[in-house]
Amino acid sequence: MPDSAPSDTVNLPGNHACALGAIAAGCRFYAGYPITPSSEVAERMSVELPRVDGVFIQMEDEIASMGAIVGASMGGMKAMTATSGPGFSLKQENLGYAAGAEVPCVIVNVMRGGPSTGLPTRPAQADVMQARWGTHGDHPIVVITPDSVPEIYRETIRAFNISEQLRVPVIMLYDEALGHLIEPVRLSDSAEVEIANRKWASEPTPDFLPYASGDDLVPEMVRPGDGFRSHTTGLTHAESGFPTQEPELVDQYLQRILDKIDVHAEAIERYEAIACDDADYLVVAFGITARAARRAIKQARDQGIRVGMFRPITLWPFPVRTFESLVDGKRGVLVAEMNAGQLITEIERYRPQGCSIEGLNRIDGETITPRQILNSIQELAGRE
Repeated sequence: MPDSAPSDTVNLPGNHACALGAIAAGCRFYAGYPITPSSEVAERMSVELPRVDGVFIQMEDEIASMGAIVGASMGGMKAMTATSGPGFSLKQENLGYAAGAEVPCVIVNVMRGGPSTGLPTRPAQADVMQARWGTHGDHPIVVITPDSVPEIYRETIRAFNISEQLRVPVIMLYDEALGHLIEPVRLSDSAEVEIANRKWASEPTPDFLPYASGDDLVPEMVRPGDGFRSHTTGLTHAESGFPTQEPELVDQYLQRILDKIDVHAEAIERYEAIACDDADYLVVAFGITARAARRAIKQARDQGIRVGMFRPITLWPFPVRTFESLVDGKRGVLVAEMNAGQLITEIERYRPQGCSIEGLNRIDGETITPRQILNSIQELAGRE
């Protein structure tokens, strides 16, 4: 879809909505390797990018794909790749490089069952912790988990904005069911889309420090060919960009790249809260599972059980302050997720004293149903 195309509503699968959201956000470089169930993202990008003078490259593997988008971003382009399961695992080293060198990029992970090659055509939500801690070392990362096709479109745009503004990798994390679900999406024209771009260094000076920052903790980025002296490395580095093992400088560097997420947390974090104010119980769910939870909490309230739902749209950083305020005074929490229990470990950290917590897990390649959630709500309320 060209940038000048008028606003319109079309039926799209989630993976196509992701591709069109990237184009709307200004993505002009895509490198990837086909892998079920994310391949439609690449297929759509291969069609759309030439229409906007962008570049699409099918790489030889997932490692090279991640390296290519890091290089393209360092060259000044907004860049994205998409993958699933085993491919996401292969991207982790270069993803860590992007986090450490503060290279903006967007990585789409359409989750499928695992481990190993697992269930290539079936949905799962088992990459929650890998998305946060998949690469080694303490590192900054933002992870967004939409629950509908229109939200995939909107949140892909926001993923690029966050990545560009904070110089941080952003992961779009959704499951196979959403990737292949078809829903109506209103495509914004170029005048309607709020686009953020990275801060570019503008005046070369002999004493320029490529990793010096102000109060926002985000350094200006240099554009190749603009006359700046800049050194980029995956090694721990000082403001000069050159490697250092000086403890004080190491601490300053690591603390800054971690703190920049906290400093901008209010702008990053997004969530949905339904019927939480008077609730005795909360259901925590994300992605496709949250859609089942909406129906279940309505059915539970029809039965007189006061229950609400908290859905983290920004999964990492987790919206801690909001969740703590909503869970305060609640009698119980049900965490529904299509894995053996990953998000529940985060929820347990923030529950108040006297609040019970239960998990509803499914790992057989099928989605969690409203009936399963309703049954678990009834059991939780019955024990109370």
